[in-house]
Amino acid sequence: MAEERRVAVLDTPDDVASQAAIEFEVRARAAIDEHGWFAVALSGGKTPAAFHSLLASPKYADDIDWPNIHFFWADERCVPPDDERSNYKQALDALLAPLRIPEANVHRMRGELEPHAGALDYCAQLHKFFGETIRFDAIYLGLGDDGHTASLFPGNAALDERETLCVAVHAPENKVAPWRLTLTYPVLNGARSALFLVDGERKTTVLARVLEGPSDVHALPAQGVSPKRGSLIWLVDNAAATQLRSRV
Repeated sequence: MAEERRVAVLDTPDDVASQAAIEFEVRARAAIDEHGWFAVALSGGKTPAAFHSLLASPKYADDIDWPNIHFFWADERCVPPDDERSNYKQALDALLAPLRIPEANVHRMRGELEPHAGALDYCAQLHKFFGETIRFDAIYLGLGDDGHTASLFPGNAALDERETLCVAVHAPENKVAPWRLTLTYPVLNGARSALFLVDGERKTTVLARVLEGPSDVHALPAQGVSPKRGSLIWLVDNAAATQLRSRV
């Protein structure tokens, strides 16, 4: 698929989820036609939950080649996989279980391990699947009120990581679960597509800062996501886009 940089402003959160599902299907078909499988990394949160549920609906359940799709995660909270705070559990309940995705196609971050051991384990999982070059077909991301994405938080040392694929990070005090596992910029920026899903009035200021403000990845980590040989797509709703000067 052609590389692109695009900010799409959609009417409602449901429209964001719908467009995310459309992008998923299009990119899955292209990847499977090209190399036989589609490797996608998911994120947690309210907006992705609607997107996951939509993918499991009849509209997509019967049209996508699910046996050739492999699921990974952009980040995870260091909690057991059956914990309600787990990004894996959120996807399991809304998407993986309803579609009966084979266990061999689910590559979760093991949040139940000691954090640094969990990060090493995920690095090994990534190399086992991809080999030496880690290149996701698509990575779905969110945007935090503080400008973080995945679990790359402002001021964290992980923002300067250039070699390790997955690291353990200590989240700010007000975040759910103190320890997280997260993919790093080398993985995010090696993807064929990075897609941000953003909705709601709470995101108006931070979205405008990330997209149109001065560049400062240490203050706004989402600005650091820019695939070198891939697409960067922002799917945002009207409520989140009210402060943007340029809108599509």
